[in-house]
Amino acid sequence: MTTPTPAPVVRVEGLRKSFGDNEVLRGIDLHIDAGEVVCLVGPSGSGKSTLLRCVNLLEQPTGGRVEVLGVDVTDPDVDIDRVRTHVGMVFQQFNLFTHRTVLENCTMAQRSVLRRPRAQAEEVARANLARVGLADRADAMPGQLSGGQQQRAAIARALSMDPQLMLFDEPTSALDPELVGDVLGVMRDLADAGMTMLVVTHEMAFAREVGDRVVFMDGGVVVEEGPADQVVGAPREARTREFLQRVLDPTHRHPDA
Repeated sequence: MTTPTPAPVVRVEGLRKSFGDNEVLRGIDLHIDAGEVVCLVGPSGSGKSTLLRCVNLLEQPTGGRVEVLGVDVTDPDVDIDRVRTHVGMVFQQFNLFTHRTVLENCTMAQRSVLRRPRAQAEEVARANLARVGLADRADAMPGQLSGGQQQRAAIARALSMDPQLMLFDEPTSALDPELVGDVLGVMRDLADAGMTMLVVTHEMAFAREVGDRVVFMDGGVVVEEGPADQVVGAPREARTREFLQRVLDPTHRHPDA
């Protein structure tokens, strides 16, 4: 008897998204299996962040279908808030509540959405703050933290909802270079623990080392996808090679850069 193949955590079929006359996504197909880390890479304006936001319905697709954890989130009758309780999202800007402590930032959604008692919510929050190396900053205000610490607090906040899927939208792009490593280290630990992750990133070394698959997008389409080593190390498509040459060799300048 054949064991049925588990359904993907994310299934995207023919996804399109337009802003007015500007078609940003032009028929995207993508799937992410449980425990898989998929990194979206490509030039600015290629549609990476828009794709990520459509998965969580922060942007309403113009066409196509998106399934998350077996639920069609493009169905007009979907209870998207229920789906989002299982999906953590980390943004470029940290989006912490500046007037709340780090601990309060990590307990608010637990208490209001999951209805956890305060003591349980704080226990979960402290465990996740320890997980990201911020056990001693629980009572600090976000403004007292470095950018890297704020981003790690944002990851702890997302983890405190016990997500089955984590979405990262350029999580290190707003950080000073010396702070990037700590955030990527936390993400690497999550991948090692089996978290399913969709990551928009310009950190090619991270994509190659941690990603199971890399998807290169340009002009609203998937140009190339495959195992991380292959796409980053030996890309098949000329457009992918041009992009990586510019990213990995800052002294190289292509006419369309």
